[in-house]
Amino acid sequence: MSLPFRAGEPLPAATYEQVKTRAVFDCFKWDPQVEDVNVLADYPIILDGAAWLKIAALAEKLAAETLALEAELRRKPVLHNELGLPRSIRWHLRRGASMTESAPNARLIRFDFHYTTDGWRISEANADVPGGFIEASGFTRLMVEHYPGFITAGDVADVLAKAIRRTAPESGIVALVHATAYTDDRQMMLFFAPYLERAGLKTALISPSHLRWREGRAFIETDWLQTEADYIFRFFPGEWLPNLPRAAQWGEFFVPSHIPRCNPAYALLSQSKRLPIIWDKLETPAPTWREYLPETCDPRAVKWSDEWVYKPAFGRIGEDIAMNGVTTPKDLQTIQKQVRRHPGDWIAQRRFQMIPLETAHGLRYPCFGVYTVNGQAVGIYGRIGEKPLITSIAPDIAVLIDSSGGVF
Repeated sequence: MSLPFRAGEPLPAATYEQVKTRAVFDCFKWDPQVEDVNVLADYPIILDGAAWLKIAALAEKLAAETLALEAELRRKPVLHNELGLPRSIRWHLRRGASMTESAPNARLIRFDFHYTTDGWRISEANADVPGGFIEASGFTRLMVEHYPGFITAGDVADVLAKAIRRTAPESGIVALVHATAYTDDRQMMLFFAPYLERAGLKTALISPSHLRWREGRAFIETDWLQTEADYIFRFFPGEWLPNLPRAAQWGEFFVPSHIPRCNPAYALLSQSKRLPIIWDKLETPAPTWREYLPETCDPRAVKWSDEWVYKPAFGRIGEDIAMNGVTTPKDLQTIQKQVRRHPGDWIAQRRFQMIPLETAHGLRYPCFGVYTVNGQAVGIYGRIGEKPLITSIAPDIAVLIDSSGGVF
């Protein structure tokens, strides 16, 4: 089968080392190598222009359907239990169900596309706190300099910063809320902060426990800063919030407020991989989701077999995914026990066959994470693995667009 993308030639070793060094110092990519393995690919994927236009259009349709499904779900808390949400989060979502959002939120979603024997398919959407800005915006920008004739799919960090600026007051303070103890999270905040500052905003890098809420407003209270936040950019997974002390008032993230946010924590409603299980209980149609997402069901509805992939409802970066022939036997056994004990926290998804890409380093399996900002497709977070399962150790790869076909 002819693929709508190809592998570019690897950079010369000296040039690659220069790019990697710039990624560290210019883009805050502090972990370009893990032990002896480079996590930044030394070659790009070249995506056909027509293919980019196709998956960009699909991502925009998926975004519109996702937000419509989420809006209906917010009004129907009776269905929240089927999404695998913790009870404490469901309580706060019920509390906010009748509240009206008074602040315009920017919405960022990333859809993960794969090319299969049946054409393009998606495996999931990250509607809560999608990352990858350093790689999709910074590293890709560094790589395209060495591949003349190709372009990027856009700078998601720049587009998002400008979207936030449109709803934040001039010189307003954006609270960059993240897990401050995690290097991965901190480096992305340091990368994104200058984009906001160039847009005319101020930034404060804080943890969610540094916020205090009063009458729908958020106040930063730290040893170095005490002020009201004008905007909240949350890079702290919603399902982690209940782990915070009660004094952190974490429940306020889940209800409408007077302060604009990206993303509001009720995005967990559409983040849950169990959402397809309740599609038929909702009035909102989701034709694009139904066509491009493999069949998804409660694990109790099927027998354990090679035909199904098992995923946690709120798993991230490929963690705890059971795929026969790919996941180690020990991990398969552990996951199978967890699924049997807590089936309501898992889904079974029909397995698709990804088509590998021939590269200078052998056959690899790419994933194209297409972002949407307020429904507009922009930027691709590329990952490429040795196996047809993209995990945290799969290298990041720049995705460049071949615009020579006259489609732009």
